[in-house]
Amino acid sequence: QVQLVESGGGLVQAGGSLRLSCAASGSIFSLNAMAWYRQAPGKQRELVAGISSGGRANYADSVKGRFTISRDNAKNTVYLQMNSLKPEDTAVYHCNMREFPTSRDYWGQGTQVTVSS
Repeated sequence: QVQLVESGGGLVQAGGSLRLSCAASGSIFSLNAMAWYRQAPGKQRELVAGISSGGRANYADSVKGRFTISRDNAKNTVYLQMNSLKPEDTAVYHCNMREFPTSRDYWGQGTQVTVSS
């Protein structure tokens, strides 16, 4: 049974930093692509950053240069380091795993990030 458990969200002032973590279990983590999505109230869920099994990262234009996604295969964990946070980064952040080779998507329960101005 695949489980994704996020942590690290919270309330921070604009310009501050947070690091989100997502611990995965129930699958061979190192083979799977991982990603972070976010959903703000009244908006559609959007991709924030993704990282392939080989470590290649991609980012939404809105977070390039501020956010960094990384993975530790030994700990079955993916991270999202968020710097220079803006009020518009406020959202629920969800961890996503795309399982190899089925391409089935799994989601965490989400963690709230609130950036005050």
